[in-house]
Amino acid sequence: MGLPALEFSDCCLDSPHFRETLKSHEAELDKTNKFIKELIKDGKSLISALKNLSSAKRKFADSLNEFKFQCIGDAETDDEMCIARSLQEFATVLRNLEDERSRMIENASEVLITPLEKFRKEQIGAAREAKKKYDKETEKYCGVLEKHLNLSSKKKEAQLQEADSQVDLVRHHFYEVSLEYVFKVQEVQERKMFEFVEPLLAFLQGLFTFYHHGYELAKDFGDFKTQLTISIQNTRNRFEGTRSEVESLMKKMKENPLEHKTISPYTMEGYLYVQEKRHFGTSWVKHYCTYQRDSKQITMVPFDQKSGGKGGEDESITLKSCTRRKTDSIEKRFCFDVEAVDRPGVITMQALSEEDRRLWMEAMDGREPVYNSNKDSQNEGTAQLDSIGFSIIRKCIHAVETRGINEQGLYRIVGVNSRVQKLLSVLMDPKAASETDTDICAEWEIKTVTSALKTYLRMLPGPLMMYQFQRSFIKAAKLENQETRVSEIHSLVHRLPEKNRQMLQLLMNHLANVANNHKQNLMTVANLGVVFGPTLLRPQEETVAAIMDIKFQNIVIEILIENHEKIFNTVPDVPLTNAQLHLSRKKSSDSKPPSCSERPLTLFHAVPSTEKQEQRNSIINSSLESVSSSANSIPNSSNSLQPNMNSSDPNLDVVKPTRPSSLPEEAVREDSSTPFRKAKALYACKAEHDSELSFTAGTIFDNVHPSQEPGWLEGTLSGKTGLIPENYVEFL
Repeated sequence: MGLPALEFSDCCLDSPHFRETLKSHEAELDKTNKFIKELIKDGKSLISALKNLSSAKRKFADSLNEFKFQCIGDAETDDEMCIARSLQEFATVLRNLEDERSRMIENASEVLITPLEKFRKEQIGAAREAKKKYDKETEKYCGVLEKHLNLSSKKKEAQLQEADSQVDLVRHHFYEVSLEYVFKVQEVQERKMFEFVEPLLAFLQGLFTFYHHGYELAKDFGDFKTQLTISIQNTRNRFEGTRSEVESLMKKMKENPLEHKTISPYTMEGYLYVQEKRHFGTSWVKHYCTYQRDSKQITMVPFDQKSGGKGGEDESITLKSCTRRKTDSIEKRFCFDVEAVDRPGVITMQALSEEDRRLWMEAMDGREPVYNSNKDSQNEGTAQLDSIGFSIIRKCIHAVETRGINEQGLYRIVGVNSRVQKLLSVLMDPKAASETDTDICAEWEIKTVTSALKTYLRMLPGPLMMYQFQRSFIKAAKLENQETRVSEIHSLVHRLPEKNRQMLQLLMNHLANVANNHKQNLMTVANLGVVFGPTLLRPQEETVAAIMDIKFQNIVIEILIENHEKIFNTVPDVPLTNAQLHLSRKKSSDSKPPSCSERPLTLFHAVPSTEKQEQRNSIINSSLESVSSSANSIPNSSNSLQPNMNSSDPNLDVVKPTRPSSLPEEAVREDSSTPFRKAKALYACKAEHDSELSFTAGTIFDNVHPSQEPGWLEGTLSGKTGLIPENYVEFL
């Protein structure tokens, strides 16, 4: 298991878990720094001590063999595994040469020592300086915050406002420093994968030239060297794309952190000061508190960022009531009282600000008014997978293949944005689109045409390979066996809607043609994967962990290009059952629950012929009866509510539940007389429409019964009635 990703959203919460994760990254950097220092020392000894060359090489080889790379994320790409294995390969080569004698190694210092020292000083040194700044700002922020919270509420309003402004300024600065430090730590962790290994590879290549007797060994090493060079280049390319994405996310977090908060399993969490009675009086102890509304559980962890550790044992209580504390009843500001079922007396807590207290009060159903900070921001593109869209893509592909298939950096070199937008406006004009024989004239540069194609794909309401399949494609790319990867992706492609699959096939055939000309245009399959991975398979939620998965998105595109004839021109051999899908998913270490975008797929009718109509009705009714009977007979099984999503019947369309204005008659559930029941949520879900309910895992719904929309149930939560994804719950 690699190092967990450091989410920028955690910088704001600054939770104990975030601090522990940060410590693991810092320990890895210290470990790498110590190893580099030792490696440099061994390299110098190797250069200066020819008499002890054999023993020096043995020690050097042992050092390489013992070091293991730790990558960010829960899985490694083939390139990363190749790079991680490279140190052991180097060690094997050096051991085979331990009895050989050689003349002085020329230029070894410039090839090996200088790059490692440069990496250590410029990258790891910069990370250490950032840590000092971060620790200093942490201490400063916590000190100012404590001083601020100790201000008496009897102070003048002007003084209090000035103090609030000062705290906000310090908090904002601490947040920026925290983001920058996390960004630098992750950057160094990614850089070491290629900037650390490349000097070693260059040193070994130089060493081979001075060994006549090692010629055959160097010849055998050639294949791995080629593979490693490609892996390093691919990793470097992915790093460049990942770094820009992470930096962009960091900037967004700086501008508006509230819009990028991580979905938490807790209703509310954060730091609170808890009043504790002592023999000499009372004291305020800082705790990291979490609250779960469904169970009414409050967990308090005594923790102080300045000391970097816990100050006592965790405590959990069950909430009975929450009351806002009047300002004139206590000298502290932002206070509220909590009564617990399993603890006598009143617990007085102090929030970090008035806004923070209001949020805690709202979460605990206190006397503060309900506040809804959710924003419904939908940004849909104007592009569509219609006849105009297919016409635009075909025209762009035709222009590229007839005029620019051999241009270097094809699809990687971008065009001028104003020209790209102008070309798109021309192509998207319905009059121009209707003229199917009209090609894109030669006045438009190829880089403008390729940028227009990519921009149009990004303008679609959702990615071409769809949000609900994104996690499935990533899991398929993480499978160990190459044949299994191709088979799983083959199956997933045939679950895409017809138009999405047709557009994807059109694009992959074109990219395969581009890759076939890579000697002229320098665009290999790997390079095309880097370009089109984030465009065709982008995640719905922008997080650091999602950005770290971009490398697997690229691998999916590589597989589609290399196997496009098989994937698009043949039907998957054996459709996967639910049990097989479950087993294949367990091969991947990614065990996160599905997001709300991965809603259950439902089978319903298209417009069929009379003969096929009866066949479809039979399949749909049997599927619905199976789901209903499973729900009643095995209420404790979450899998029993999941219909078979992998039917290979070509007469059935697989679609995601939507909010249609009207439904076909055959799609309406006939078992509307089913009595109301209670159900428990298996996963958390954020509502995308007003008619849906937001909830967390473990939520209990009342009055649950079938709705008029396939794949959805209707239930009541806290007095509000709305829709719930069918396979997100189990009946009680």
